[in-house]
Amino acid sequence: MTYPFGAVVGMDDMRLALLLNAVSPAVGGVLVRGEKGTAKSTAVRALAAVLPPVAVVAGCRFACDPAAPDPACPDGPHDPGAPGSTRPARLVELPVGASEDRVVGSLDLERALTEGVKAFEPGLLAAAHRGVLYVDEVNLLHDHLVDLLLDAAALGTAYVEREGVSVRHAARFLLVGTMNPEEGELRPQLLDRFGLTVEVAAPRDPAERAEVVRRRFAHDADPAGFAASWADEEAGLARRIAEARARLPHVVLSDDALRQVTAVCAAFDVDGLRADLVTARAAIAHAAWCGRDEVTEDDVRVAARLALPHRRRRNPFDAPGLDEETLEQALDDARPDDDPPEGPDDGGGTPPPPPPGGPSGDGGAPESPDADSGTGSSPPSTAPRGEGGGSAAAAPAPDRAAVAPADPFRTRRLEVPGIGAGVAGRRSRARGDRGRVVGATRPSGTVTRLHLTGTVLAAAPHQVARGRTGPGLRIAREDLRQAVLEGREGNLVLFVVDASGSMGSRSRMAAVKGAVLSLLLDAYQRRDKVGLVTFRGTGAELALPPTWSVEAAAARLTALPTGGRTPLAAGLLRAHQTLRVERVRDPQRRPLLVVVTDGRATGARGSAAVADAHAAAALLAAEGTAAVVVDCESGPVRLGLAGALGTALGAQTLRLEELAAESLAATVRSLREAA
Repeated sequence: MTYPFGAVVGMDDMRLALLLNAVSPAVGGVLVRGEKGTAKSTAVRALAAVLPPVAVVAGCRFACDPAAPDPACPDGPHDPGAPGSTRPARLVELPVGASEDRVVGSLDLERALTEGVKAFEPGLLAAAHRGVLYVDEVNLLHDHLVDLLLDAAALGTAYVEREGVSVRHAARFLLVGTMNPEEGELRPQLLDRFGLTVEVAAPRDPAERAEVVRRRFAHDADPAGFAASWADEEAGLARRIAEARARLPHVVLSDDALRQVTAVCAAFDVDGLRADLVTARAAIAHAAWCGRDEVTEDDVRVAARLALPHRRRRNPFDAPGLDEETLEQALDDARPDDDPPEGPDDGGGTPPPPPPGGPSGDGGAPESPDADSGTGSSPPSTAPRGEGGGSAAAAPAPDRAAVAPADPFRTRRLEVPGIGAGVAGRRSRARGDRGRVVGATRPSGTVTRLHLTGTVLAAAPHQVARGRTGPGLRIAREDLRQAVLEGREGNLVLFVVDASGSMGSRSRMAAVKGAVLSLLLDAYQRRDKVGLVTFRGTGAELALPPTWSVEAAAARLTALPTGGRTPLAAGLLRAHQTLRVERVRDPQRRPLLVVVTDGRATGARGSAAVADAHAAAALLAAEGTAAVVVDCESGPVRLGLAGALGTALGAQTLRLEELAAESLAATVRSLREAA
C-alpha cells in the first residue's frame, strides 16, 4: 500500500514543487536531486494517490476525456459524450534501460508493409497521459530519451514516425525525475528543460529523524491502518489540488509581478527565456495553491527559488544554488516605488495541518528497501600496497599540499579503436540503435529499423513469381531487412595519475591537474563513465571507483596531494584490477586507460622498478586494453621514459601540450602547408 503523502516528514521544497506541478503541469515538471534514502521515490508515488481522478473514454488506450476527446486519437475518433468511466490518476514509472520504442510506442512495420495495416502499440507516454510519469535515476537515462520526454512534456503531444508512417497522440503528464548527484549530473542543457529543481537531504535533527523511523515502523506494521489514520489529510490535499486547478485560469499576473519575474531572471544571468516563462507559470500556480486570484511578490519569490538554481550552472562542475541577497535585491529593484516590501507568506506554500500525532511534511520518510538504492560513488579506498618506497637508504619525500588545477581547455578526442556495441554516447564508434545507416541485414526478430532500399532489392527478383501484374511491389516477410546503424558509444575512461614527487614543481602539477580536469570535462560531454587511480609514496589507490559522476572525480583530483616516490607498477596493476572487475559489471562498455605520468619509476627494487612497470604495462596490452599515455616530462633534457611506457602498453603517447584540440588543428594546418 502506498505511503501517504501527508505522512512524509520534512522536505518542504520537494513537497511544494510537486504540488505546484500537480496544480499546473505546464510548469514543466520537477527534478528532485538528493542523496539516496531521502524519500524521493516515496513522495512521488504518494503524490499520484492524492491527484483528482480522471474521466476516460471506455476502451481508449490513450485516456481521452469523454467531454473533449482528442480528434487525432489513434483509437478514435470518439464522439463527444461517448461512454466513459472514472479511474485514479496513473503513476507510470520509466525504467532506466527503456528503449525509445518502449517510451513512445512502436509501429508494426511488418504488418504495415505486408498487409497495409497501421498497427500501433502505445508506449509509456500514452500510459502516462493525464497522470504522472516518474523517471528514477533520470541522470542515468540516455540524453536522447531525456530530450524526448521533455519535448513531449512541453508540447503535450507524442510523435512516432517510422519509414513514413506517422502516429500522433496526446501526452500531457506531470513529469518527475529523481537523481543522486553522486552518480553523475544531467547536462546543463537538459537541466534547463526541467521546470523546477529541488535539493533534498536527510534531516539532521534527531527528533525529526526519530519521527521518520516511528512512522515508517507504524506503516510497515499495519499499512492499511496507517493509511486510514491519514485518510482525512489525503482527502484534504486532493480537494485543495482540485480547487487550485479550477482557480488557475483566473489568476492574474499583473505587469508589476511580471516585471519582478523578468528582473529576477535577468539578475541571475540565466540563458534564454525559458526561466522567465517557468518562473511566471510557477508563480501563478503558487497563487492558485494559496487561494489568491492575483500573483504577489511572495509568489514570485517562491517560484524563483524553485525555478532558477539549476539554470545558473555554466559547466558540469558548478553546483546549483541561489544567492538570497541577489534575489531580494532584484525583487526590491523591480518593486513599484509606492509598494511596501512583502514578507514571506507564512504557511502559503504548505498543505493544511495534519491530524494530531506528528509534524506535517512531504519528504524525509525512509524509502522502502527497493527505493533510492543508488550506487553513488564510494569514498576513496586504499588499494593493496604495491611495490614501492624507494631504496632502503633514501628517506621518503614529504607530501606537498594539494595544488589547484590550471584552467581547463578543450581537448582532442581520444577514442577506443575498432567498433563497439556499448551504451550510446559520443566517443568511440559503435553499432547500435542510433546513428547513420551503414548497411542492411536480415532481422533476427521484429523489424525495428527498416532498411527500405535493402527490402526493395530483396523483393524485386520475386515479383513475377508472386503474380505482380500492375504497379506496386509485393513484399513478403522474408524480404524485410533491418538497417544497420553506426553511431558513437560512451566508454569507461580510467585515469591513472602520477602524484609522486617526480612530477616536479607546483606549476607543473597545476598544469597536469588542469589537463586531467579538461579530459574529465570531455568525458562528461561524451557521456563516459570515469574512474581515478592515483599512485605515489609506497603504493596506489582507487581514488574514485568507476562512476558517472565527473564532479566527484574533479573534487578528488583537486584535493590530491603530491610527493614521495613513484610506484608506477603499483598504479598500473591497480588499474588492471579495476578494469577486470568492471568487465564483469559492465561488459559492453569498452575501457580507455589514460596514464598521466613522466614515465619515471622508483621503488624498493631500485632500477628494476622500471622493468616492473613495463611488465605491468605488458599485462594490460595483452588483454587488448586501449590506452593513451600523457607524457608530463618537461625541461630541455628528456629521457623519453613515458614514450617507452607507451610502447609497452601499445598505446598512443601524447605530450601534455599536445592534448589541446588547438594543437591538433595547428599540426594539421602545418602539414597542409608543407604539402
